[in-house]
Amino acid sequence: MSFGQRGGYGSRGGYRSHTGSFNKPVEVGKEYNVSISEISRRGDGLTRIEGFVVFVPGTQRGQNVRIKITQVSDRFASGQVVQSSEKPAASTPEPTGKAEG
Repeated sequence: MSFGQRGGYGSRGGYRSHTGSFNKPVEVGKEYNVSISEISRRGDGLTRIEGFVVFVPGTQRGQNVRIKITQVSDRFASGQVVQSSEKPAASTPEPTGKAEG
């Protein structure tokens, strides 16, 4: 297969169809349950939906959240947390109501 058949030098695979437009797996306004897999250079949480990168500010690696897509560009999307299913880590014991003594 020559470079001309693949789209030429420097072309990227991914979500391009034969017409050159993107078939993105996310849409603005839709909600998705995701797991934050990485942290970006800017400190935002990063997840992938069908391989498509989604940045989620205010999240941490390993967190499971429900997000709403706020913006979609050619190469990535941005989302915001709607609901966090991650339980906060307990650093101190829960009060039991019993008096210590």
